[in-house]
Amino acid sequence: MAQPTSRTEFKDYCLRKIGFPVIEVNVEDMQVEDRVDESLSYYWDYHFDGSERTFYKWTITADDITNRYLTVPENIIGVVRIFDIGDALSTNNLFNIRYQIALNDLYDLTSFNQSLVTYYTNMMHIRFIEELLVGRQPIRYNRHINRLYVDMDWDKMQAGEYIIAEAYQIVDPTTYADVWKDRWLQNYATEKIKYQWGSNISKFSGMQLPGGVQFNGDKIMEDAFAQIQALEQEMLSSYSLPVSDMIG
Repeated sequence: MAQPTSRTEFKDYCLRKIGFPVIEVNVEDMQVEDRVDESLSYYWDYHFDGSERTFYKWTITADDITNRYLTVPENIIGVVRIFDIGDALSTNNLFNIRYQIALNDLYDLTSFNQSLVTYYTNMMHIRFIEELLVGRQPIRYNRHINRLYVDMDWDKMQAGEYIIAEAYQIVDPTTYADVWKDRWLQNYATEKIKYQWGSNISKFSGMQLPGGVQFNGDKIMEDAFAQIQALEQEMLSSYSLPVSDMIG
């Protein structure tokens, strides 16, 4: 059968991997749904293909100014930074210092004999002055609250202005069906469902059925748990992006 391309096909694929329909898998559909959700949550948090870098734009409203925070949609799992709000050394006319530098050097910059080093150095120096005098607006974000707090004077903001943030959003399988084909996700969800199966029948351990057959839910749980740990280790060592250094 082809690789799964929907949630229903994905659940059936995982159940077949642990024996269904050749053997009865004693797991209720809602339990399967829960285990798939858990697997997706882990996948989004750690897999480099589970989320994507994006730039999200808010149009400031009067309510945002009153609340002093921005409402973040559910699919955003992290906000890294926001683009600078305003520019301490700029104006919107020809007196803009960057405009003046570019205007004076325009002819030279288009010459093949002129280096861009001076222009670049001046721009970096201006940026450094802005960092010292103004700095970046600090932000605070928690994905469970879905609010982005920007520590600034909100009274200076006006409705209709924009704030743009660099963020990470989940790769939603309802939009991008290729997620269901991911090998690691398939194996992880299968072991999660297998562990649930073992948990369901563990209370019947030792009970003898006709023909001398006995349930052994504990063994199923033990095997599944070992595989879950191995897959989580594989995720951290092979599929997760390296942790960025933080200085300061």
